[in-house]
Amino acid sequence: MTFNKQANAAYLNILQIASNYTIVFTRQFFLVSKLMKDPGVVEVNSAFERSCCPLTNALDIFGDKWTLLIIRDLVLGKRRYQEFLSSPEKIASNILAHRLKKLEAAGLITRQPYQQSPVRYECFLTEKGESLSPVLTAIISWSRKHYPDTQPFQVIGQREESNSMERAGEAAG
Repeated sequence: MTFNKQANAAYLNILQIASNYTIVFTRQFFLVSKLMKDPGVVEVNSAFERSCCPLTNALDIFGDKWTLLIIRDLVLGKRRYQEFLSSPEKIASNILAHRLKKLEAAGLITRQPYQQSPVRYECFLTEKGESLSPVLTAIISWSRKHYPDTQPFQVIGQREESNSMERAGEAAG
């Protein structure tokens, strides 16, 4: 559900006058808090930024030209910021930082510090992020069929979570 600022204010005022509820809008969801002795906050049907279409909601997370490439790199074993920057697509540093924050906010990755001074992080796919592996496999298969000269990238190291991408590339080729 998307509202502009003026519509948000008008809608909020109408609801506050009409009932004992306060509506708190954020970018991706809104909260309803009933004004009582002990006001509780209840989340209402979150995460529909543009519509309830599953494809739309997935594309809102990883539909730009960089995010699936970052997920690909994570599946292949890249973990550190400089490793992502070294990919042949040459993502800009500011875009990489933004996409990593977006992926973390969406629950697709988690970060863990590997250095304290200065603090630096490694990124890991969460279970939710790892569940995108069949999506990547399907895209690789489609691409190999329609663009036969393409080659999947090699897995970095021997990490267990990376082997699924390697098998996907072999199965698709």
